[in-house]
Amino acid sequence: MLSHLRFFFALTLAAGAAGQTAPPALAPAPLLPDAEARQLYTRTVQLMEAGGFAAPELARAGAPLIENMKQTMESLEFLGWRNPTLHYRMLSNVRAFLLLSDAVTKPVPFPEASRRQLSELRENQLTLEVYFQALVEQLQRQLREPDRDNLGRYAEANQTLPAPGKQMARVVFYGDSITDGWRLNEYFPGRDFVNRGISGQITSQMLGRFQSDVVALKPAAVLILAGTNDIARGVAPATIQANFTMMADLADHHEIKMAIATILPVSDYHKDKNPGWERTRQRPPQAITEMNAWLKAFCERRGYPLVNYFDAMKNAEGLLTIDLADDGLHPNAKGYRVMAPLAVAGIEAALNPPKPERRRRRLF
Repeated sequence: MLSHLRFFFALTLAAGAAGQTAPPALAPAPLLPDAEARQLYTRTVQLMEAGGFAAPELARAGAPLIENMKQTMESLEFLGWRNPTLHYRMLSNVRAFLLLSDAVTKPVPFPEASRRQLSELRENQLTLEVYFQALVEQLQRQLREPDRDNLGRYAEANQTLPAPGKQMARVVFYGDSITDGWRLNEYFPGRDFVNRGISGQITSQMLGRFQSDVVALKPAAVLILAGTNDIARGVAPATIQANFTMMADLADHHEIKMAIATILPVSDYHKDKNPGWERTRQRPPQAITEMNAWLKAFCERRGYPLVNYFDAMKNAEGLLTIDLADDGLHPNAKGYRVMAPLAVAGIEAALNPPKPERRRRRLF
């Protein structure tokens, strides 16, 4: 109990002694890439831990703040690096630690190395202040953004796209970054395959632009690959399923043949190169398996071909085969080569469904 009282007393004393007013508003700044933000937080935690070596009082009082930082970083990894609430929690812990560092007793003389570490920590705090403000401003822009679903991405391309020819069926590849990064002309030369993937999108955004980026292009068929970002962001399975159902209803209404792909497996095999490539925390394999089971059943009910990328790209552990992606999520060239013939088979099955067998009439 005494340690807790000392902790809060130190914060109050430091704040009062400093006599600081609220800092001036920081100028808007572009967001740090997620990888750089992760490195900044990692370094900040290291500096906080190092501060206790020369000041035992700081080590004892700051331990809860350091633990909060570590737990919040785990939450950011799981929930995604654009969560303003979690970033505010991180920033608050850094602020509190620096107040403590000003208030607690330090050895005299204070080691120069420790002085430099605390100075670097203060610089990191300023960078985090700018980063957090940019994150909040981005969120505010998104809330005001009239084009939430990014219909503007392909608006000009859709206007200049010629009408589909009579001799070749147009097919829209519809999805997120996995589709967005697929150079269709290289894998499917001579076909009227149109890429309308947008990196980072979830199924609700895809539903929102289905009219503009699919129906208006008058394709014969559409191949949908979606859902991995929904899982990563914690979208409820029932919501994902409802979005798939509504896209399918739109396609059926406009007589567009439908093929649906299973969600790709993920893996953590490349996380030593980048901690952000620990994919199974945001995209639990069990959640992918359960959604794929629903997609399979949905296709069976509707009579749609299922393009089963998952089974073709998983290894014995049910994870994305190590050499099919360089980051555990997005296929590389070899991964797309595995996917290409499956896509063609699914599209052909959608365009040329088997005719139901006619029963012979009994003559007697």
